[in-house]
Amino acid sequence: MELSPVSQAFVLHFGEMGSRWGINRTVGQIYALLFLSARPLAADEIAEALGFSRSNVSMGLKELQSWRLVRLQHLPGDRREHFSTPEDVWQIVRILAEERRKRELDPTLSVLRDLLLNERSNPAEEHAYQRMQQMHDLLELITKWSADIQKLETTQLVELIRMGGRIVRLLELKNRLPIIGSRGSKTTAGREAEQTAYPEPEDAED
Repeated sequence: MELSPVSQAFVLHFGEMGSRWGINRTVGQIYALLFLSARPLAADEIAEALGFSRSNVSMGLKELQSWRLVRLQHLPGDRREHFSTPEDVWQIVRILAEERRKRELDPTLSVLRDLLLNERSNPAEEHAYQRMQQMHDLLELITKWSADIQKLETTQLVELIRMGGRIVRLLELKNRLPIIGSRGSKTTAGREAEQTAYPEPEDAED
């Protein structure tokens, strides 16, 4: 299996970025190859395409499976195990977000909860407790937000992301002036905020 120059550049880039994402170069390249492949690949095909040993490919695939980023498949008439990535890139993003939450946020939240339950007998440590409480509250908020995001359909998630700029402008307008004036009429900021949140549809062409 020979890679085109474009595919090879993509695979090499993922390998270089692997260390920044918490995985090694081999794992990054294996994932990139599977991501680009139009069909599931066997371990020996991956080893041949990337020039890796079978043992390195096997370990890399096990790590990717632990992240739920690749799936094992069996093809008719072929006794070898084949591997592929999810077709939906949004599903890949969801899996990555969920796995990173489990591996990075959940353990820290658990430790913080245990520490904050300790009796605060030393007044000199009150500042440290306050800082830990702030971190706990932030991570808990992020965790709840992440759980809510996981429940959204892909179309809803895309729309939410696209609304990002409008939401920021709405909050800025909301902070400038109250939406309802003293006599119950909408202020200029109120009208602008409403138009930002609910833009009028464009007139249909004749």
